[in-house]
Amino acid sequence: MKSYLDEIVAAQKRGQAAGVTSVCSAHPFVIEATFRHALDSDAPVLIESTCNQVNQFGGYTRMTPADFMAYVADIAAQVGFPQERLIIGGDHLGPNPWQDEPAAQAMAKARDLVQDYVLAGYEKIHLDASMKCADDAPDRPLDTALSAERAAEMAQVAEEAFARRPGASAPRYIIGTEVPIPGGAQEEEEGVRVTPPVEVAETIAITRSAFLARGLDEAWTRVIAVVAQPGVEFGDANLFEYDRAAARHLSRFIEGEEGLIFEAHSTDYQTPHALRQLVEDHFAILKVGPALTFAFREAVFALAMIEEEWLAGKAGIELSRLRETLDAAMLTNPVHWRKYYGGDEQAQAFARKYSFSDRSRYYWPVAEVQDALARLLYNLEGNPPPLSLLSQFAPLQYSRIRAGRMANSPRAIILDRIDQVLGEYGYACGTNSIESS
Repeated sequence: MKSYLDEIVAAQKRGQAAGVTSVCSAHPFVIEATFRHALDSDAPVLIESTCNQVNQFGGYTRMTPADFMAYVADIAAQVGFPQERLIIGGDHLGPNPWQDEPAAQAMAKARDLVQDYVLAGYEKIHLDASMKCADDAPDRPLDTALSAERAAEMAQVAEEAFARRPGASAPRYIIGTEVPIPGGAQEEEEGVRVTPPVEVAETIAITRSAFLARGLDEAWTRVIAVVAQPGVEFGDANLFEYDRAAARHLSRFIEGEEGLIFEAHSTDYQTPHALRQLVEDHFAILKVGPALTFAFREAVFALAMIEEEWLAGKAGIELSRLRETLDAAMLTNPVHWRKYYGGDEQAQAFARKYSFSDRSRYYWPVAEVQDALARLLYNLEGNPPPLSLLSQFAPLQYSRIRAGRMANSPRAIILDRIDQVLGEYGYACGTNSIESS
């Protein structure tokens, strides 16, 4: 069965700058905005979950793969997005959540993970066994051949699961990882290390051999992309911009690999021009996540400021105190941000609100935060803010509201802010411009 992902690869190999946005988020506003953004096009939507977000034990979203599929499908139905245009992917599937366990135990769980993803209907499967388990040699990087063998082991399980789903689209596999080997990460001031072509060639060759050794010849024909680092990254306060010249040799290398393109991770916050260059340079699968929840957080904070200016002291109004509630949730359970935000208390407090890493995204499901968000939306739905405050705190949405292009509604303002980011990716990927072969 032909897949849209195959069309992206074919278009790239014809010399066309075609790409696809991979939305890596479980946030309901982000997923809804993604579907709404795509309604006016013919292109499918690709949404992915990671092995830490979603797994057989629930992950940090408390969803199994089947749960996540149903969750995303339900939002699509509410928006009126056609289910047949929905592609679900699994990111970094492997032993990562169980690295502190012996390899045999961690890989048994990884096999179950991949099986559940495929049985749930995930089409795009990123196999990543690059991380060391508890009993792997601690004094040296994980052997590439061992990593490839573990990836092939998971692929075999995926193929067996696929065989139990007659009529389903066969898995399309992604191999490799953007994570540098231990000791390979560069200091911040030196920029981000671009993956040398020789390392990508080794990954492809060794993984192919591991597939063929298990009789997975046909499955190998569905390996469509390899993850590599083109030199893009973001941190707490720093953004590393794409440098086309630095990635030139890597870009040219993949042109000689039949049926393969690159998948780029951490493309968040790149400029539209840089994103377009990435697609032109064969990094045709652009993964984005924190930039979308960052946009959500920006819009919600703007609305909270509007609420305070507009409704403070008004009879019968209970303010949401959303920003304070979110920070309190982060302080109560610092596990998702403590090791990421350095500096003194003031620096950490600033980062909890405004860091590009957007660790606040883990706290929106907290019940108290959800209640505060619901209160904020309720207050502003019943008391639409004046144009002067919209101009102050949401100037782009203010212009659209004045032009009659969107409603003066808090939900519409949030979705529109996320849509701005999605529009940059749509431009980069050339949505709706894939030529027929």
